[in-house]
Amino acid sequence: MLLDRYLEESAERHPGKEALICGERRATYADVNGGANALAHGFRALGLMRQERVAIYLDNSVEAVQGIFATMKAAGIFLVVNPQVKGGKLSFILKDCNARILLTGVRNLSGMESELAACPDLRHIVLVDGATGVVSESSEPLVIAGKQLHVLRDLLTAHPRTLPNNPNISLDLASLIYTSGSTGIPKGVALTHLNMVTAATSLITYLRNEPDDIILSPLPLSFDYGLYQTLMAFRFGGTVVLEKQFLYPYTYIELVVREKVTGLPIVPSITAILLNLKDLGQHDFSSVRYVTNTAQGLPEQHIRSLRRVMPKARIYSMYGLTECKRVSYLPPELIDEKPTSVGIPIPNTEAWIEDDDGNVVTKPGQAGELIVRGAHVMVGYWNRPEETAKCLRPGRYPYERELRTGDLFRQDEDGHLYFISRKDDLIKTAGERVGPREVENVLYELEAVKEAAVIGVPDEILGNALKAFLVLHEDMALTEADVIKLCHKRLEKFMVPKHVVFVPELPKTSTGKINKRRLT
Repeated sequence: MLLDRYLEESAERHPGKEALICGERRATYADVNGGANALAHGFRALGLMRQERVAIYLDNSVEAVQGIFATMKAAGIFLVVNPQVKGGKLSFILKDCNARILLTGVRNLSGMESELAACPDLRHIVLVDGATGVVSESSEPLVIAGKQLHVLRDLLTAHPRTLPNNPNISLDLASLIYTSGSTGIPKGVALTHLNMVTAATSLITYLRNEPDDIILSPLPLSFDYGLYQTLMAFRFGGTVVLEKQFLYPYTYIELVVREKVTGLPIVPSITAILLNLKDLGQHDFSSVRYVTNTAQGLPEQHIRSLRRVMPKARIYSMYGLTECKRVSYLPPELIDEKPTSVGIPIPNTEAWIEDDDGNVVTKPGQAGELIVRGAHVMVGYWNRPEETAKCLRPGRYPYERELRTGDLFRQDEDGHLYFISRKDDLIKTAGERVGPREVENVLYELEAVKEAAVIGVPDEILGNALKAFLVLHEDMALTEADVIKLCHKRLEKFMVPKHVVFVPELPKTSTGKINKRRLT
């Protein structure tokens, strides 16, 4: 099955149902599908060939979603670039994947001429907010940096809303998702229709999604966690409340209540902000059926607080990485018993732990690298065969490859998985290896701690010393002595931070993760 069929089938089943709610705009499945069809014809009229790339450089919006599906309907490959990305990085990504078309807004192009001129394969720029007729009524095409400009509305009105012929099969690429990973250099994770359909099907299965689910997502479409909220909803015919970003907690809460939201995908930074509101428990969250979390683990304190505020909601603690979307989830009924676990492999997936010699780890508590096997595993990094070979190794059968996650895990007696750290995040101190997550979990036991991050800093005696950065809840106090006392009580001596720093906030990535590379 092709991923773009999700939209087509839902539009056939219930054309008048709301598919997207974005600000004041409410778009039905018929609206989204018809616009995507017309835009697909428009892309082909601009010369887009099978498996060529279209970059979508937009905030979360109806136009961004239509661009995603239009690209697939035109047999192309889509990539969504967060509009917070600056010109140099955007230019790198466009050149790296030889993008042919850029779908964006007028403001996003400001001061970008030199960066765009450096992308020789980019031929066309489609503006979602250009003045209609600017291009079509001009005797000469409007050009910027050697790229021909077009207006989205002109393309939508000039082409039919009928379904275009799509020659792709499930083994063709659907998307490139760019991730910087530990190197800081963007890499395009190449995913086929089969990869993405497999992942979405598995997620929908264990989340038990229903057609009446309404999902509130402020997560960027450039982030796979945000992207899949829409892909999944279009598969089961749900509705997505698509926000540009998480800015104001009370606006977020108002949307939950007004739209009767049933599904809340969150990251720890969103949880920390919400739980810092003193009146959070006074709001009506009775419509929420489930909460999902990924990116970083939820502290036990946050889980307990969410349970009090949303007693009817199933809370899913999950682990995944862009290279395969999702690996594991903790069944909600075990959230109180195993709050720090990320659970079991998702449906249609195998995952196991190996030691440094490649032996499968079966002993509870023993650390090793997590290996993943499944049809959702990427086909590789775009134009990076060496890095692909490091990440994907020959599988147990001649026809497949397995994913080396680069993440250290352990498992308990029941086989449930526990994340320790990235291999390259391990801190070597006093001759021992420390996973920062284990220390951070203890720090979150302090009621005053809103957010915590632990890094290693150079030390003449220890080699590296542990340094903890803490953000406290409003009107709550904590001393360094309080922190050290708890850590000595709960951790081995070499795991106790040597330095404790209180800060007003922690730096974040565009996807809400704590950016430890900016901590010193």
